[in-house]
Amino acid sequence: MKQTDEIATGADGTGAVAEVCPPPGMPALLVLCAAHFMDAIDLSDVGVALPAIQRDLGMASGSLQWVVSAYALGYGGFLLLGGRVADLFGRRRAFLTAVAVFGVVSVLGALAPTGGVLVVARLVKGVAAGFLAPAALSLITTNWPEGPRRGRALGWYATAGACGFIGGLVLGGVLTELSWRLVFALPVPIAVGALVAGLRLLPADPRGSVREKMDVPGTLTATGALVLLVYALTQAPSHGWVSARTLVLLFAAAGLLGLFARVESRTRRPLVPLSFLTRRTTAGANLTIFAMWGAYTSFAFLATLYLQNVLDWSPLQTAGAFVPLGLANGALAPFAGRLAARFGTHRMIAAGMLLLALSYALFFRIGPHSSFLTVVLPVMVVNGIGTAATFPALNMSAVTGVPDRDQGLAGALLNTFMQIGGAVVLALVTAVVEAGQRTNRGDPLGGYGLGTGVIVATVLFGLGAALLIRHRPDSRDH
Repeated sequence: MKQTDEIATGADGTGAVAEVCPPPGMPALLVLCAAHFMDAIDLSDVGVALPAIQRDLGMASGSLQWVVSAYALGYGGFLLLGGRVADLFGRRRAFLTAVAVFGVVSVLGALAPTGGVLVVARLVKGVAAGFLAPAALSLITTNWPEGPRRGRALGWYATAGACGFIGGLVLGGVLTELSWRLVFALPVPIAVGALVAGLRLLPADPRGSVREKMDVPGTLTATGALVLLVYALTQAPSHGWVSARTLVLLFAAAGLLGLFARVESRTRRPLVPLSFLTRRTTAGANLTIFAMWGAYTSFAFLATLYLQNVLDWSPLQTAGAFVPLGLANGALAPFAGRLAARFGTHRMIAAGMLLLALSYALFFRIGPHSSFLTVVLPVMVVNGIGTAATFPALNMSAVTGVPDRDQGLAGALLNTFMQIGGAVVLALVTAVVEAGQRTNRGDPLGGYGLGTGVIVATVLFGLGAALLIRHRPDSRDH
């Protein structure tokens, strides 16, 4: 029997499609997971290649940091726009276009003749990732119904990200031994495979729906504010937090955010409805992932420096130390989604954040003669279990009760807070470590203990924010 458009899309836009049509199936999910895997690889594989890039292209240290920072700038700055474009113009269309652009600029980065070309390629790739991430997440949340099936799908999605991040660390070390250009070419075959398979397997965008107009003033002010904020955070460690340059950028970002709020309160079809930001579950999920990812990014940075500079491990040995984290996460994440659906996302998130706090507290045991088995391995395994419990549940919580028409926006907000959290907490931990090293020059631990303390405190803040995540039928959750 032919379904009407109202039945197929849901009269209220809340996702009735998931109740009428079966989910697309594992092959389609694998396409989305492959893209997430590709994105995660690109986040982690570049760091180990930086010294080789600097030698080959003759880049100064100040320019070299932009090989990493340009990606973060494009990613964090364009997530909100990417999420809204996916909602308004088609999630499948946005996803496939972003994958294609990601693959093309990966080729450009691998062939870059100068540092400037490489930085531009990384910036464009970051923008593509800003469109890809919310489109992929919203394709899952609008095609797999709430409950165990969505939890399982998001669990596999989280597993792909964890495996990609850890795999990127290891493959980055291996490929750099041959040529750093292979590191930048690594995503290309994955992008080609995801694009070809996605054209065949991903569900088509709905036809005949009324397309809303893009909120241009809101888009310009939000994107401008996020770009300025990420830029200010990434350059602050080198230019100084209280330098005129940093303060001007931060005040400009704050001014644009204020203007954005004013614009959104007056427009009929805002880019981000202000009521959406004040939902308890939205605020709780976003603040929790801010803390979770900020703590992990800082821990990975701190642990990498400690293992190489204090314990004198090689880059490949250091990357190998993170493998147990990825294995624990990858093994448990698919089940964590189902457990979150059964026992409640807020309980899984709270348990996961407690495990993450424990794992970072275990890092206090690190010393100049620490062994992998007795000190490093427990930290990584507990962290992997905590990440597996937390990340799928946070993705589920961020979109629960959100109308289908806003699923891309919900995913974009979650990813935006995630990226901003990584930048903010890493900058804070870096400043604390540097200050500790200046005041404790004779101590081999330097400021590592202080930095670890900030990381633990950040996770505990996230645990407090997780208390807001209770899916109860109150008016602010609709």
